[in-house]
Amino acid sequence: MQLIVKTVCGAMALALLGAAGAATAQDTIKIGHVAATSSAIAHLGKDNENGARMAVDELNAKGLVIGGKKYKIVLLAEDDAGDPKQATTAAQKLADAKVQGVIGHQTSGTTIPASRIYYDAGIPQITPSATSPQYTRQRYNTTFRNIANDEQLGPALARYAMQTLQAKRIAVVDDRTAYGKGLADEFAKTVKRTGAASGAAIVSTQYTNDKATDLMAILTAIKATKPDMVFFGGMDAVAAPMLRQMKQLGIPVKFMGGDGMCSDSVPRLAGDGMIDGQVICAEAGGIEPAQEKGMADFRAAYKKRFGVEVQTYAAYSYDALMTLVDAMQQAGTPEPAKYLPFLARIRHQGVTGMTSFDARGDVQDGAITIHTFKGGKRQKLAVIK
Repeated sequence: MQLIVKTVCGAMALALLGAAGAATAQDTIKIGHVAATSSAIAHLGKDNENGARMAVDELNAKGLVIGGKKYKIVLLAEDDAGDPKQATTAAQKLADAKVQGVIGHQTSGTTIPASRIYYDAGIPQITPSATSPQYTRQRYNTTFRNIANDEQLGPALARYAMQTLQAKRIAVVDDRTAYGKGLADEFAKTVKRTGAASGAAIVSTQYTNDKATDLMAILTAIKATKPDMVFFGGMDAVAAPMLRQMKQLGIPVKFMGGDGMCSDSVPRLAGDGMIDGQVICAEAGGIEPAQEKGMADFRAAYKKRFGVEVQTYAAYSYDALMTLVDAMQQAGTPEPAKYLPFLARIRHQGVTGMTSFDARGDVQDGAITIHTFKGGKRQKLAVIK
């Protein structure tokens, strides 16, 4: 009889332990993050990941309650090295882990192929940095982005080049990635469509790749066309050697591009190849005066936490994760299928401003910030839409 009681008690204890384990698993929210945390753009990928980590740390420290229940967020961070094949592998790994949401990927070339995997798995995804219009043109109801896309960024840069900088003879170079080509195409289309009024024209179109270090051949061809501006669709890892080689060839003209070459690493990577005020770049996001203090506080907290300055999109990654969790709280559950409709109609006030999405999942009223560099520091010139 005593043996039977002990056996029954033991079985009950095991059952209770199993139930406790199930409850613990249920009380954990898994959010994936994917960026290129290795390769030439690792500094930008880690910046995105750090922003997401700040959001996770803050939510867990405060104590997250959804539907009257306490949760802990676990960030599952993956590295896709900026490679589309690695991106789909990482996406499938997160889908198999049954994450409840994804922040990423970092680049358009990785975000687009990965998005199909998340869509098939019913996992909401917000990219804080991929700007190709193709991402949301797929019409997946799980795809969102909280920054302006290339359809907004490219034309805005073109207008600024022609109207503010009075550029007339513009050479265009792109790195043939989904991001670089998309941005350069939108910029060139606007110049070709509207440039006649100001006398602006595209005088040379050249191509490279996202790993190039020797740009002499295309720059020599560009120099022969006597441009007063070079527009580059690509990342800072290629923009920096391009600037150095432009100086070597005696092409001291304005050098314009998008968010990929707008990081604080550009002066360090370009060295003495960059002249003060030469680089004009834009981030697909804009901080209005009302958000400036919040952004300054974020940057200070980021530096204290990680020991480095914000590169580009850490705050947008932070806001993307906070937006996902806001939708979960409004739905009263972290279950993707149930909080997804709330995410589609969200209005989340974050560090970078108000996040809300249109029918395709693009951010509404996306602002763009124009920057230059002086004394090795990035300086804001304007916020435009």
